[in-house]
Amino acid sequence: MKPRISMITLGVSDLSRAIHVYEQGLGFPRLASPPEVAFFTLDGSWLGLYGKEALATDANVSPQGEGFAGFALAHNVSSEAEVDEVVNQAIAAGATLVKKPQQVFWGGYSGYFKDPDGHLWGVAHNPFFWVGPANDQP
Repeated sequence: MKPRISMITLGVSDLSRAIHVYEQGLGFPRLASPPEVAFFTLDGSWLGLYGKEALATDANVSPQGEGFAGFALAHNVSSEAEVDEVVNQAIAAGATLVKKPQQVFWGGYSGYFKDPDGHLWGVAHNPFFWVGPANDQP
């Protein structure tokens, strides 16, 4: 069986603004792609940004929706200082702070921001479990 690669695609209202947050704010490496979409390679998966209206049309659903969607995307890093750094970079690039990075009940350190389209991101350091590639363990 061939390996399967997962990709997360987010519908965005302003592609260039969203690209700025993900490329400059989070430092995700952008791949060459057509002008109506942006792809970023991540360890083990990809992230795609696509116009919200076009993505809704493709899925045959309404593009309207507000509030908590029932999920958050996560970006895991190797230290508390890196959590602070990533959250600050995202805010500087146009994201909105939701929860300032802090010690959390499960023993780690995390904070939350929303991208310009309201997608919720948690940035965390988990001192008990590394979720990245084995060769990148802190």
